[in-house]
Amino acid sequence: MKKIVVLGSLNMDMVLTTDRLPVIGETIHGEYIHYMMGGKGANQAVAASRLGISTSLIGCVGNDTFGEKILKHLSEEKLDVSSVRKEDNIFTGIATVFKTNRDNAIVVIPGANDCCDRRVVDENIDKIKQADVLLTQLEVPMETVKYALKKAKEFGVQTILNPAPYKDLPTELLEYVDFLTPNETEFESMVGSKFENSEELEKEMLQWSKRNQLNLIVTRGSRGSSYIEDGKVLTLPCIKVDVVDTTGAGDTFNGILAYAMAEKMELREAVTMAGIGASLSITALGAQTGMPSIQKLKQYL
Repeated sequence: MKKIVVLGSLNMDMVLTTDRLPVIGETIHGEYIHYMMGGKGANQAVAASRLGISTSLIGCVGNDTFGEKILKHLSEEKLDVSSVRKEDNIFTGIATVFKTNRDNAIVVIPGANDCCDRRVVDENIDKIKQADVLLTQLEVPMETVKYALKKAKEFGVQTILNPAPYKDLPTELLEYVDFLTPNETEFESMVGSKFENSEELEKEMLQWSKRNQLNLIVTRGSRGSSYIEDGKVLTLPCIKVDVVDTTGAGDTFNGILAYAMAEKMELREAVTMAGIGASLSITALGAQTGMPSIQKLKQYL
């Protein structure tokens, strides 16, 4: 059986719906508040697990009510959460999502996610060793991410790093990455420049990928996803859907990409599947609510 291990964050998302964001010093009335399960690690693990592949999540929550609710919910998603540590004397991570009609803004307070250190990786090294793919992000400490990626490569495990939320990536960390999946804004931060058009983006993708010798996939929102094949940048458009909430689209993309890599799909097929899944995910409120099952994905494929 194919196996995916996700190393990453677990949060309780508080989604506040409002017409617009307040400016500094201003108080406005919101419309609704929803409490939803989130964190990039948990989201990506759910996206993969919904496709029916064996998925384990490594991370930390606080020994509190939010932590208990998150673990109960993830267990119902048929995820293996036996590697999620309960940490005393610290709260579960929290993300406050301000959702407007057009987009969202997010403030994350890491909490127990900052306790996800090398010992957590060492405690679960056998799971990483037996995995087909290790997927991770940057909502847990960078040193932990680097250590886990290095261990995975020692065992011959494929690795995917979603560099979000963006932080400067140490050069030595990239040595352990097979697939890097920034969105367009994160890629601009990586190269230190803003792209005025697609041509500039594609030129920089080719130069960066050649320089760093790894697979680069840039997600571009409504414009689809761009990747490199045979020395050329190809952009696969996304499907058109009615947008309800864009939270979790990138996490859906990465979880499905991990599934496709574990199943040894060709890169074009993998990016296509991940892009369709990301589009479907934004048709419902909440990061995980709209993540598709394998049956729904196959309807569009």
